[in-house]
Amino acid sequence: MPGAMGTGSTPDGESGGRGGAAAPTVGQPGLGARLQDSAVRAAIAAALALPYRTRVRLFGATTERVLAPATKLGRRIEQNLDFIYPDLPRKRRQDIARGSANATGRLMIELYSWRDLARDMEEIQPNGPGWAAFEAAHRRGQPVLLMTGHFGNYLAARACLIARGYPIGGFYRPMANPYFNRHYVASMAASGGPVFPDSAGGTKGLIRFLRGGNAAMLLNDLYIGTGIELPFLGQPAMTSTAPAEIAKRTGAAMIPIWGIRQPDGLSFEVELDAPLATDDPVAATREYNAAVEARVRAAPEQWFWMHRRWKRKWRGGKGMEGDPHPAQLPSRRARV
Repeated sequence: MPGAMGTGSTPDGESGGRGGAAAPTVGQPGLGARLQDSAVRAAIAAALALPYRTRVRLFGATTERVLAPATKLGRRIEQNLDFIYPDLPRKRRQDIARGSANATGRLMIELYSWRDLARDMEEIQPNGPGWAAFEAAHRRGQPVLLMTGHFGNYLAARACLIARGYPIGGFYRPMANPYFNRHYVASMAASGGPVFPDSAGGTKGLIRFLRGGNAAMLLNDLYIGTGIELPFLGQPAMTSTAPAEIAKRTGAAMIPIWGIRQPDGLSFEVELDAPLATDDPVAATREYNAAVEARVRAAPEQWFWMHRRWKRKWRGGKGMEGDPHPAQLPSRRARV
């Protein structure tokens, strides 16, 4: 599943170390990886032969009705929703789960349909209090970290700014399957703006890019084991302070940005929130979590509930005392 421009996402939605702190471990090539990649490529190729809107609807429906119910992705979504919204009627939680799975499938094929997505975003006018701040930072040559999350379609927000003449860099964690990773990264890079891998060298490249007065987009709403516990949707969640530390180091403004999917499931609005305070990386990260929270509470179907966002740190059984909810367990221990 997509985890582009984030700080620690893998194909199935799990995440690892602190964004930019260490080189990622990419799986060794093997027959299983080749077969998985071949199946994904075939599905994408078949979809790309269809009209754009048809393929987006198809991938959304397939993920919602086939992929999520048949895999651990659906189980994770259910666990997380039960953990955060235990008092919500089951029917409402099921509606959110289906909507989230559908949105995930749509985003995946939109990544590979970047030309079509870019064309649609050319006419979209960004809005919100952060838009003027972004333009002002660009005029004075100040770098900008555009902070977003797995909500709506962050690729649409990036495409909107690129269409307006702003090269927007990205930061990504390589996929575990190296064959899939090649065309995944190629699609991100082809859409405009350089992309940097989550590694020591990639972080240095990102910092150099920012110091050139440029803007880059980061997602930071995943579990990061070397982060710190901060509240997210009413529960403690391990969160990386690395983006805020990079912003402080480079003098970058931190501006939350959102590609908000509209009711038709195909079009988007792009909104930028007011800049976050950057003097204190912990406070800035707390503000970021609150900004993501606000979006999720307003439209929970648009957030990717498949990520194990609230799992506890796992060290040989330590930290699992008490009666943890399945959403707090590592994937190998979680059961519905």
